[in-house]
Amino acid sequence: MSGPAMKPSQRVGIVGFISPQSTATTVTSGWMDATTFHNFMAVLKGGVLGASATVDAKLQQATDNSGTGVKDVAGKSIAQLVKASNDNNQVTIDLKQEDLDFNNGFKWFRLSVTVGTAASLVDATILGFDARYGFGTDNDAASVVQNV
Repeated sequence: MSGPAMKPSQRVGIVGFISPQSTATTVTSGWMDATTFHNFMAVLKGGVLGASATVDAKLQQATDNSGTGVKDVAGKSIAQLVKASNDNNQVTIDLKQEDLDFNNGFKWFRLSVTVGTAASLVDATILGFDARYGFGTDNDAASVVQNV
C-alpha cells in the first residue's frame, strides 16, 4: 500500500520536538537519525515575542546521537524573526539526507532555536516523511503517546 491509500500517520512520524516554552536562550531538540525517513520537516511555532525579541533557528548535524562533531547544515537556517513583525508566526525547514555530510559520517541532526533579547514563546515539531521501513508511526519519538 502506498500513496493516497495510506493514512497520513502511516507516511509521517513525529521524530523530534522542542516542548512549548517561554525562553530567552538557545533550546534544541534531541538528535535524530536521518536514515529512518526519506525526508524531514522542522516546524517552528512562535507565540507572542518579548519586547525587541529575536528568534533564529537552524538545523545542525553530527556523527552520533550525542552530538560529536556538531556543525550547521548548510542552507538550513531561517531568516530571523523579530518582535516588530513576527508575533504568532510559523516557519518550516525541509531536510533531505543529501543535505547532510553523509560522506563524513554525519547522519544525525537536530533543530536549534535561539531566542535573543527577551523571553518569547516557542515550540517545534520535527516530522519524518515516508519511512524507510514500516509506517511513520513505527518511527515516532518515544514521547508520542497516541495516534488516533
